Order: sequence, then C-alpha cells, then structure tokens
Amino acid sequence: MSNSLLSKQIHTRSKLGIVSHLHRQFNRYPRLLISIGTAGLLLTFAVPIVKTQLAPAAESSATNGARVLPVEMLTVETVSSYEVSRAYTGEIAALRSSDLGFERGGQLVEVTVQEGDRVTAGTPLARLDTSNLQTERQQLEAEKAEAMAQLNELQTGPRSEDIAAAEAAVRDLEQQLALQQTQRSRREALYTEGAISREELDEFAFGQGSLEARLDQTRSNLRELRNGTRQEQIAAQQARVQQLDARIANVDVNIRKSTITAPFDGIISTRQIDEGTVVSSGQSVVRLVENAAPEARIGMPTDTVNQLQVGNTQTLKLGSETYSATVVAILPEVDAETRTQIVVFRLAEAAITNLSPGQTARVEMVDTIPADGVWLPTEALTQGIRGLWNCYVLVQPNDNNPDHYEVQPQAVEIIHQEAERVLVRGTLQSGDRIVANGTHRLVPGQQVQPL
Repeated sequence: MSNSLLSKQIHTRSKLGIVSHLHRQFNRYPRLLISIGTAGLLLTFAVPIVKTQLAPAAESSATNGARVLPVEMLTVETVSSYEVSRAYTGEIAALRSSDLGFERGGQLVEVTVQEGDRVTAGTPLARLDTSNLQTERQQLEAEKAEAMAQLNELQTGPRSEDIAAAEAAVRDLEQQLALQQTQRSRREALYTEGAISREELDEFAFGQGSLEARLDQTRSNLRELRNGTRQEQIAAQQARVQQLDARIANVDVNIRKSTITAPFDGIISTRQIDEGTVVSSGQSVVRLVENAAPEARIGMPTDTVNQLQVGNTQTLKLGSETYSATVVAILPEVDAETRTQIVVFRLAEAAITNLSPGQTARVEMVDTIPADGVWLPTEALTQGIRGLWNCYVLVQPNDNNPDHYEVQPQAVEIIHQEAERVLVRGTLQSGDRIVANGTHRLVPGQQVQPL
C-alpha cells in the first residue's frame, strides 16, 4: 500500500472518529451544542460584515478633510428695524333690530312687504281693519257739527225778529192786564151791590195776578234778547266742541295705530303673520333690521392707536371674509383692565347681509420695531451653546484656488422669528457670506465651494 493511500485512510478514520465523538456528545448535551454552534455561525458571518462596514467609514474619515462640498451661499445685509404684524380683536356693534307689532288688537287685513325688502323710515308695513273706527269718527263729526252750529248762534246773538216778537208779546200781555184790571174794577162794584158772588170776584183777581207774572217773564226775555248772549254760555258751548275734537283725535290715533310703519331704514328679515289673522296688542308681525353701515369696535394699545387717524382705511377680517373699513372714531377713554382704547371702524353697507351683531372682528396692524441685525434663513442656523445659535461664514483660505472656501462657525442671537427666516444679531457684518442651508453636513474648517 502506498503512502498516499495510507494517509487518506488515516484522515478518513479521523473524520469518522470526530463525527462519532460529536454524535455521542450531542446525545449527552444537545442544547449546549446547539448554542455553541449558533455562536460559531454568528462569529463566522459577523466578522466579515463588520470588517466590510468599518473599512469605508475609516476611509471616509481619512478623506473628509480633503473633500470639497458644494453649498448655497448667501450674502447678508444689516437692517436697523423690523416689522411685526399684530392682530387685535373686537366685535360688530349691535345694529338696531325691532319686532314690530300693533298697539291694539284686530284683524290683520294687509301686509305690504316681503322678507328681504328694503324700506325707508315711515313706510307702511301692515294694516288692521278700521271700519268700526271710521264709523265712530263719522258719528263724532256729526255731533261736532251740531255743537258748532249752536256755538255760532250764541256768538252771533239774538236776531231782530226775535226781539220784535218779544216786544209784541210784552205789549199783548200789557193790554190783557189792562183789560183784566178794568173788568176787576167793574166786578168789585157789582160785588158791592150784591150782583155777583165773592167767587166770581176772586177769579178776576187771580187772573190779573197770572197776567202780571207772565208780563214780568216776557219783559225779562226781552231784556235778555236786547242784552245779547252771556259769555258763560259761549264758553260752555266751546268746551263741548273741544270735547268732541278730543274724541275725534283719539279715534284718529287708534286709526294710525292700526298701521305699522318702519321706525328706521332697514331690511325686512322676518314676516311672521299673514293676512286674516286676528292679532293681539303687542304681537310681532314683522322683524326689521337696520339698513345702515355696520360698525366694529376693537380695543388696541395706546401706542398702536397713535398710529391711526380718523379717516384711515384698514382691512377687517370677519371669519374667512375680509372687508375694507374706515376709522370713524377713536374713543378717548382707556380701559382700566385691558389698558386699551376703543377704535370704531365703519364697514360698507354691502357687508350688512353677511354680518351679525356681536360677531368677532379682527384687524391686523404692522408695528415697526428698531433693532440692528441681519436676516437669515432658518436653515442657515445650527444649535449652539448657552442659548445661542451658530451659522457658518465662508472664509477665503490662503491657497491657490479662489473658488474654495472654509467654513467657520459664528455665534448669533435670535431677535425675531418669522415663518422661514429669523432676525439675528452678533458679529456678522454687511457683505459677509454664509452657508444658506445644509449646515448639518458641515464641520468647522470644512472645504466648500459656493454654487
């Protein structure tokens, strides 16, 4: 047997012995062997992977100082002030609105407006049935006419015909009385002679007395006619005429109250009752909203108010809509709690339909604040220490390539921040060139090339 063949047999027997030994150990300690095998596999595959990953990283660190990064450059300019937009909140002043009804009850016979109609002050809006009031007024007018006729008669005085008739009546009674006296004298003579009885004599005596009384009354009437009407009678008749005038005026008031008129210029917002309904006193028939330029009252600090003048135009925001408004008044009082003054803005009439009393209104004012600094984009800053921030300034190195720069950190303090930029102050000067963005890729001394 050759030496090579012998070696192969020995090698084969050794492998078989190792396998047999492992099989016996696996049967005795299976879990231990599995764990050892797993660890071995991890080490077998992990070592090449770690070696593969660390090699490029080490190579990158070694070459980082020599690599030139392209960056976006910004040249800064100093400013002496900045503007801040502040919003101040107020509300729409309450517009006049009225639920209009009648002061008396009755049947509604007419509504002359519809919802959305624009009306002026004094326009009739609705009417009640007034037929009973018209009848009562006609009756009072007739009574007044009678009273006026009597008053005119008293003021004119007695007619000459009446005086003449009264004088004739006096003369007639005087003649009758004279005849009665003559007949009585004859009857007394006959009574003395016993020709007539005492009863017949008494009848003539009492007849004479009656004629004398009638004559006195007729003469008194004649004197009254000759003296004219007494002032007391005229005054009493005048008072009766005035009483009738007052009753007629009261009916006229009730007739006017039977018609609703617009108390101010406005828009009919609601029509609540239709014709034919019997309404009660005070029941709402229509709702009227004032048709006038709405006002907004907004409180502002005194410093901001000093920038405004009556007549200035500002933009007000109500919800998602904006409206042009004019300053019509600046109230002098300063609120003790808010330390603000009320500024009154007047909006255009076209905004009435979109506004409601008490609705929130906002106005934005721009304040100019003096401060020295430079504006930088927010992406140009990186976090510093002690509350400061850093930006990278481009510095020309002393080499033969004028297109390559080094970046050096510059500490700055933020004064004011807006959406995508900040106002900072520090040692930056006008004309300094900084890295505008991508500062997370840089380290101090990094070689860069501006785009």
